[in-house]
Amino acid sequence: MTEALGYTGQAYHVQTESPASGYIPLDERIPAFPGLDVALLWDERHGWCGAVETASGDDLIVLSFLGCDVLPAPREVARFAADLVAGTGPGQAEPPGFRAAAADDDLADRLAAYAPRPEVASTG
Repeated sequence: MTEALGYTGQAYHVQTESPASGYIPLDERIPAFPGLDVALLWDERHGWCGAVETASGDDLIVLSFLGCDVLPAPREVARFAADLVAGTGPGQAEPPGFRAAAADDDLADRLAAYAPRPEVASTG
């Protein structure tokens, strides 16, 4: 995901236990909120959303949900993020209810496709 966003930072967070979630801060700002940091958030119930951090830095205010799938392709999330920081108001205001937390479905398998692969030590 971070590759699709062109993100090279290390300040992201992933929680793999249910309720699974993720946080990726973005370098860009939204024109309507020039003094606030922007982040992409993901959770296993609603999928991706864009948010701004409050001036206190303690809370996040969700601006928009991507709303197409709980785990869309990285290019879709990257396009959503680009539109978000461009100020074009992508996505939807209401959280989609894709699934219940810890639902018995294929989400774990889908997430596994994004897990980093362990490096194989070469012997020579």
